Amino acid sequence: MASLQDICVAAAINILSALAFLVAFAILRLQPFNDRVYFPKWYLKGIRGSPRRSGALVSKIFNLDCRTYLRFLNWMPVALKMPEPELIDHAGLDSAVFIRIYLLGLKIFVPLAVLAFVVLVPVNWTGESLQNIKDLTFSDIDKLSISNIPTGSNRFWAHIGMQYVISFWTCYVLYNEYKIITTMRLHFIASENRRPDQFTSCKSYSYARLFPSISLYPADFLLNDTSALLFLWLFLYLKWTLAFMWDKVIVRNVPPDPDESVSEHVEHFFCVNHPDHYLTHRVVYNANKLAKLVAEKKSLQNWLTYYQNKYERNPEQKPTTKTGFWGLWGTKVDAIDHYTAEMEKLCEAEAAEREQVITDPKAIMSAAFVSFKTRWGAAVCAQTQQSPNPTTWLTEWAPEPRDIYWDNLAIPYVELAIRKLLMAVALFFLTFFFMIPIAIVQSIANIDGIVKVLPFLKSLMKMKVVKSFVQGFLPGIALKIFLIILPIILTTMSKIEGLISLSSLERRTAGKYYLFILVNVFLGSIITGTAFQQLHKFINQSATEIPKTVGVSIPMKATFFITYIMVDGWAGIAAEILRLVPLIMFHLKNTFLVKTEKDREQAMDPGCLYFSISEPRIQLYFILGLVYAAVTPILLPFIIVFFAFAYLVYRHQVLLTFIVIAHLCSCRHRLAQMDKQTWIAPICPSVQVHDDGSMDELRHKH
Repeated sequence: MASLQDICVAAAINILSALAFLVAFAILRLQPFNDRVYFPKWYLKGIRGSPRRSGALVSKIFNLDCRTYLRFLNWMPVALKMPEPELIDHAGLDSAVFIRIYLLGLKIFVPLAVLAFVVLVPVNWTGESLQNIKDLTFSDIDKLSISNIPTGSNRFWAHIGMQYVISFWTCYVLYNEYKIITTMRLHFIASENRRPDQFTSCKSYSYARLFPSISLYPADFLLNDTSALLFLWLFLYLKWTLAFMWDKVIVRNVPPDPDESVSEHVEHFFCVNHPDHYLTHRVVYNANKLAKLVAEKKSLQNWLTYYQNKYERNPEQKPTTKTGFWGLWGTKVDAIDHYTAEMEKLCEAEAAEREQVITDPKAIMSAAFVSFKTRWGAAVCAQTQQSPNPTTWLTEWAPEPRDIYWDNLAIPYVELAIRKLLMAVALFFLTFFFMIPIAIVQSIANIDGIVKVLPFLKSLMKMKVVKSFVQGFLPGIALKIFLIILPIILTTMSKIEGLISLSSLERRTAGKYYLFILVNVFLGSIITGTAFQQLHKFINQSATEIPKTVGVSIPMKATFFITYIMVDGWAGIAAEILRLVPLIMFHLKNTFLVKTEKDREQAMDPGCLYFSISEPRIQLYFILGLVYAAVTPILLPFIIVFFAFAYLVYRHQVLLTFIVIAHLCSCRHRLAQMDKQTWIAPICPSVQVHDDGSMDELRHKH
């Protein structure tokens, strides 16, 4: 069990790690050869080019201007000073609301921490209950928890009152925050440029369905009607996603008809069943082969561009290539003529394949997008059963076109049900059987556990520095390593379930991840850690005393969560801004794979705010803070540091690095699937980034 000294050692290790990451980031971002790693958004927008420096070759790779190193921390005030309206214009409403979650954590826990340290810490410290319990392992830091209060003591009234204060304060802050965010969203909708899909679209909880008479969203109504504001808050922000959708419905599992094609069958069905509202439809084609030809054509075009650029730089020597595998062997030919001829062949093959896809009945899948004249007609169709057979003519709201996950559109109903059942069973076993390795790690990630497994390290474990490292740092880092590959597994499971949109994949993955974190990281770490540490006492006492022992021991598990917060929330957030993996991958790609400027753009990995990973992690910190605020208040300062540090880091990342989630009013879309050049928001005019990596704040002139 970690003592106060162990916590201090762990804090020192994580603070030094975080500082090392920040210093490394501050130095690396100033180097010209790393410019595309730390400013990718500006390159993709086209307003920033590669740094051009005259002089020696070394000055083109490294920044030799000593003055820039004196202001290497100026990214912090610039990231904090950007006004929120400009942040919304620059990064989108989704990103701004996501960053406000960290600010919400500060609003909740800073006042609670002050109050808890004034009221509860003195009450807990003077309780002197742990000393009276025999054979119980505890440390000085556990005296600050509720475990140090004697049974039946009047001191518990302080904790009960504090819990009521925590609950009411949290609800009050949430209410105000929801009101602020709702107002932000209404202003965003009223002020943005109109798009065609806004006037031909709706979703389950969009304004048009709540208030059919205001389908064009008048600004006066949206901004001035307080009752409507509260009504929208109740309905809109208690749901996962808030977005516009088309007045289109996707219909799947269209049954085969011997006398009609799929397209004719769909038209006939909806003309009969929805004669007043049906407008048109478009069937889905299986164009996998065509997609491969398009991808191959892009690759050949890239090679052709590469050799054309090479010839322009040296017109005296025509570039050549070999016709064999990867150009390693075969007949040597003129590279430009060879790839031009290959491009012509592929263009002909692409046109032929496109014609075959359109004319071949076998290429038509049993799915179609159906458009309606009115939103009412689309709503009725999307929410009602269309056939006596519940496995055919399955309808639902069509995803936004860029949001569709095409691979799952034609999965039959029975197979879809089986997939969902299998993934539910797999999630159950993954969630609960994953507790086994976590229990093993938690049981051996302490001095006694390591000595039992590795007896020859007994003398080493007696050293104070080693003991503090093992008790204060090892448990948190071990759990963090176990959770690295988890999002990949959960995303794959969500895809197997048959979801048809990328946003629904993210939401489902986030739900799985949150459930997993709740069961394994929170409950699992408490139960398994307590059981292993107090196993001897459980065996040698009566059954009626076991709940008492568990009740005393669970608050003392806060020391483990403190180490986890420092590893994940301090050093982990600092590692996020360093972007070590994208840095390494970019230089590897730039060295071995990049041939053209387009390749160099594709080698950049701007990243984005991954909802399925970030949101469940934030929820874990809120749970820890709300649970332990009245139990072990010493944990609150560590959570506050996490929220403050993450708020600073992610504002910077959104400003300069992350590509923008599309401006679709909280609908989660992966911009990686879109045209980056088209959908990146305008760069904020209040910040200027120089070639040396430094930033200046500009003021608007009114």
